[in-house]
Formats: sequence, C-alpha cells, structure tokens
Amino acid sequence: MGPELIDRGVALRRALTQAGGLTAIGRLTAARAGLARADREMLLRWADDAVRGVFEVRAAADGAVTMLNLVDDLSYRGYGLARPASPGSFVAGTLLPLTDDDEAWLASGAETFYPSTDSRQVARLAIDMATREPDLVFRNPEKVKQGWEHMRRDREEFLAFFGSDELVLPTVEAEGRLNAYYRRRRDAALAARGRHRAVSDTGETTFVMPEGFFEFDTVGIIYDELDGFVVVPEYGMLRALFANPELAGDREHANVLRAYLREDTIPPLPLRRMAAAFPAHADAVFRRVLGNRNFTWSQHGESLLRKRKPGYYQSEPLPGVAVLSDRVLELARGGGS
Repeated sequence: MGPELIDRGVALRRALTQAGGLTAIGRLTAARAGLARADREMLLRWADDAVRGVFEVRAAADGAVTMLNLVDDLSYRGYGLARPASPGSFVAGTLLPLTDDDEAWLASGAETFYPSTDSRQVARLAIDMATREPDLVFRNPEKVKQGWEHMRRDREEFLAFFGSDELVLPTVEAEGRLNAYYRRRRDAALAARGRHRAVSDTGETTFVMPEGFFEFDTVGIIYDELDGFVVVPEYGMLRALFANPELAGDREHANVLRAYLREDTIPPLPLRRMAAAFPAHADAVFRRVLGNRNFTWSQHGESLLRKRKPGYYQSEPLPGVAVLSDRVLELARGGGS
C-alpha cells in the first residue's frame, strides 16, 4: 500500500473532522460536488464499515501499527494514529477502512492511549463495550458462530433451572431470582445484551433490571431460541389481557398492549407468544384495542408487527450472547503479555 493512499485518507479525515465527524459524511459528500469518485467511495466505506474498539498494540514498524481489537478479537493494521504507540500499550478509538479488503485502516485521529500498566482498566472498558453493544463483537464471523453456540447452551441451562423459557415475575423479585441462576453458573464467561446483563472483570454475569422497570408490578423474562434473552415490562398484565379478552375494555390493560406495539425497545416476540398461547382470544383482543373489527391475527398479525416494529426487520438476527475473547479475560484477571 503506497503513501499516497494514506495521504488521501488523512486529507479526507481532516475535512470530515472539520465538517463534524463521521455523522457528517452525508453532508460532506453532498456539499462537495467535485469530490473525486475514489474519495466519495472511501467516505461511504467509512460510513458503513468503521470499527470502534479497544486495541492492544502488538507491533509498530514503518508507520503502521498492528493491533488486536479486544472487542471483536480481530487484528488490524492501522495508520495515522494521533501519536506513536509502542507494543504492549493500548488504544481506544475508531478505525476507518482504507482498502476494500480490510488490509489497511486509518485511525480516526481521536484516540485515547493507555500504557501497558492499565491493562485491567482497558479490559474493563472492552468488556463494557462488548456488553452494551454486542453488534461490535459480531463483526467477527467466528464470534457469531460462538454466540449462537453459547446462547443455545445458556438457554438450555436457563430451561433446566427455571423449568420454562418464559417467566412472569414480580418486579421486586426478578433480580434476585435471575442472579441466583447466574451464581450457579459462575464459570460462564458471557457478555450479553447490556440492557439486561452486566459482566464483571472476571467474566461473571449478573442480571440488571432495565432502567424504569421498578415502577411496574411484573416483569416478563423470555429466553427465545432466536431472539435470545428478552426482558419486558408488565408482562403479567399482558398475559391477563389475552387470557380474558373482556379486559380489552379496561383502559389500563389496553394501554399495555398499545405500549407493546408502540415501543421500539420491545420486539415482536411477546405479542407472537400471546397469539400462540391464546389463539382463541387474540383476534378479539386486537380488534377491541385497535378499533378494527376486521382484524385477524392469521391474516394481519405479521403486517401489523412489520409496520409497528420496522427496526426489528431491517437486519439479520444475531445471537443474544456475545462471547468475550480469551485475551480480554486474561487481561481482566491481571494476566500480562
């Protein structure tokens, strides 16, 4: 790879920084009508394929730095760091693709640097990132495969412990019940969707109630084969509504269903489960709450979910468990190089 490509990338990075950063790529390409086609294509790759992570520097030579991303467990050859980094140190930041084959990357220029002595702090940062945003881990196809395998085993353990893949619990009891399950599985070094789980420095998992849920009487815990570990509010009231369609005339019960349809954070899964559990009642409930006398779940259910939950259908499903790399766990436990 020649220096002219790096220079071109650095010039584009400078222009993008002045325009407002990665979120300004659309504005920059629109404002520069004379932008060279190659530069426009590079910017579009940056919009689609930028990699955020926490990187361990493995080697540095001839202006290039070879780094292991502790989040996705992939190696990157990077250029243009804000300052030199020596092997054994760490860099947190974003890499921008310089080539189509992922062989060369340009640092965004806003990196944070850590010495080798901060390895445990850096590992905690990488674990938090993987937990909050597991999609970052799944850039690595091997991690996707591992995630499905671990989720399948995790779900089997959940079923064995609770006797079901679906729970309705008083909200005040949910954390205790779930953490009793996790205490039994202390050796499970798994980071899952961070909205519901936290991971310690050693990889131990604990359940964390989503913010605002304690204002609800019940919480639903569903461990689905495809959607993974799902936590939803007021699931007891939703089940009561479908068990007794007469409750559709009660404003409080009807509003629970409306919230399930409205909220982006709630996937289609709970409503599909209700329709499957109470097939004789689903049509009556939806007709009353939606005000549509012609609604039938079999004919209109899927189109309703696609209309109300468009984000859910925009990408292929990914495992609900993101497996941490051996290296980040080693660093978290105080292991060295």
